[in-house]
Formats: sequence, structure tokens, C-alpha cells
Amino acid sequence: MTSTVHVNLPGREYDIHIGPGVLDQAGAQIAAMGGRRHVCILTDENVATLHLAQLQGALSVAGLTSVALTLPPGEATKCWAQLERSVEWLLGQKVERGDIVIAFGGGVIGDLAGFAAAILRRGVRFVQLPTSLLAQVDSSVGGKTGINSPHGKNLIGAFHQPSLVLADTALLGTLTSRDFLAGYGEVVKYGLLGDADFFDWLEGQGSALAAGDMDARVRAVTRSCQMKADIVQRDETEQGDRALLNLGHTFCHALEAATDYSDRLLHGEGVAIGCALAFELSARMGLCSQEDPSRVRAHLRDMGMKVDITDIAGDLPDADGLLALMGQDKKVLDGTLRFILARGIGEAFITSDVPPDAVRTVLHDALARR
Repeated sequence: MTSTVHVNLPGREYDIHIGPGVLDQAGAQIAAMGGRRHVCILTDENVATLHLAQLQGALSVAGLTSVALTLPPGEATKCWAQLERSVEWLLGQKVERGDIVIAFGGGVIGDLAGFAAAILRRGVRFVQLPTSLLAQVDSSVGGKTGINSPHGKNLIGAFHQPSLVLADTALLGTLTSRDFLAGYGEVVKYGLLGDADFFDWLEGQGSALAAGDMDARVRAVTRSCQMKADIVQRDETEQGDRALLNLGHTFCHALEAATDYSDRLLHGEGVAIGCALAFELSARMGLCSQEDPSRVRAHLRDMGMKVDITDIAGDLPDADGLLALMGQDKKVLDGTLRFILARGIGEAFITSDVPPDAVRTVLHDALARR
């Protein structure tokens, strides 16, 4: 089964094609976009080993030639050095404004390649071919591109919408269990922020989805993409509602910075922990019932995911240290940190009315369980 989600941004609209085998359509889809018959691919070493030959074969069948730059895997690649390397390589390939750059990988490659495309010749077209669950349900959609800074995650970047997204769910079968479950953290987020029925469905079908049920995987990716597309169409540049997509991310980004963006904590793992903390904070502030954070944590535990700060190996800063890291979050407005909290499962909202002491207490208690 395959499905299509349309992102309706006037002048920048595009389709997301989801399902097993859509990678084999890449050549025909990209050829139909016009431009030169030569494309440049940015990918990483792991994806290149597993899937690059299949992609280049699909392009060749459609009469397209291609060349690829293979970057190191991992969050550390989202840095100035690899961005410069990528842009200079693309310039060396004589990429023109009408050409197409392909981002072939997970969220790191998608963010980096998208940013390179955004700044190259003041903007060239790019296609997202996300290979991880996290990228398929979140980072490949919506046009956020960028790199990390020592000051924080994703602080350098641009909004640059892709021209096409091809999410081949068959590629998810090559992910490690840890990587798949990290991506599942973003899937759960969608149910928690705005669709209680979807969260109900995940409670019942999450184990089948993780075990490889293709229909379940296509449904989960499709619903996640549709929810993100609906929000992006209302608020492309995050002036309002789009911040809802950052449920759990304020905590997550602080934890990622505290672990030096290393494999001690994958992004989706941080999102899962962050969602649990956001619901805990909401309950302590009297916004939702205590049963809601318990239910969130129970489902994440049932899936075998990281749920608590105590699940992160190694030392971490104290509560004040983590709170200071939160101060660099992109959601800071006029010096005040905005949080995404919840009145219940599926009922997230944005607020700046969060006492720092309440956040500090939640973090302190979470760290005390170590």
C-alpha cells in the first residue's frame, strides 16, 4: 500500500509519497521535475552502503546521471565543517539554480543537505529521500533545515521547502531496533500533541509497527506527515501553531547539548524523555490529570524506549545546568522560554507562563532518581 500527503504552500507546494518501493520511483519522479539530467546526492556512509546503488539505479533507468558525496553518520555531522564541505563540493559539481540536490539519509543528512541547498546560489531545489523513521515522519517535511552550534541544537539554519519527499517504508527494515524506536518517539509525539485517537491506535498497534507490519508503518508515517503538513500550512515559519511540533523538544535539546550530541542520546530518544517530562510538568501545574503522564510513560516503557533521564548513561548537569541549556532554545521569546504543555493527551498548547522553579523541581526530581 502507498499513500500521498500534499503540502499546500502556494508557490512551494509538494507531495510526500509514502510506502514500500517508492525509492524505485525516484528516477521518474525527479526526471518529471525538469532541469538538467544530472543530480547531486548528499548521503552518509551507512545509507550509502545499504541503499545508494538502488537509488542511483532508479535514477539511471530514468535517464539521469548522478554523483554522490558520502558524509560521516551521526549528529556531529550537522556542523560548519561538513556544511562547508558539502557546499564547496556542490559548487565544484557546478550545480545550477535549476538543478536538484537529493538529501538521502536520516534527519542529519536531510537538515544539512537542505541547508546547503538553501544557501547555494541563494537557493536550489532539493528532494528529501528520508531513510529513517524519524526523518520520514518529521524532519523531511516542513522545510526546516540547519546545523547545530556549541550553543545549542539547530540554531543556524533556514526555512527551505523540499520540492518532493519520497518516504520508502521498506527502508525502515534496515534500521537497528534502537534507531527505529528513536523515530517512534516522534510518532508518539503527534498523538500526544493533537490526536488522542492516534495515540489510542499506537497503544494497540505500536508493537506490530515495531515488529515490521508494513500496513501499520505506512499508516503511522502517513498520519504523522498529514498532521505536520496541516500545521505547517497554517504556520510555515513557526510564528504560532508550528511550535506545537516541539512538544518534548525543550527538554530534549537541553539533554542533547548535555550529552554533546553524541550517541549517548539519539534525538528521538530525547523527544520521548522530553514528552514524558512535559506531561509530568503539566500534571504538577494542574493542567492535566496525573494519569496522563503515567499513561505516556507506560506506553513508552511497553515499547522498550528510554523514558527517564535515568535511562541516559553517564554524567549530566544538575537541574540548574539543564535549565541554563534550555535558555538557548529557539523557543525563547523576549528572554522568556516558551513551553509546549498539555491539558491532556492530544491537547497540547504553547505557553510562556511556566515558573522556572516548577521546571527546576521536575528536573531535580528526575535527576534524583539516578
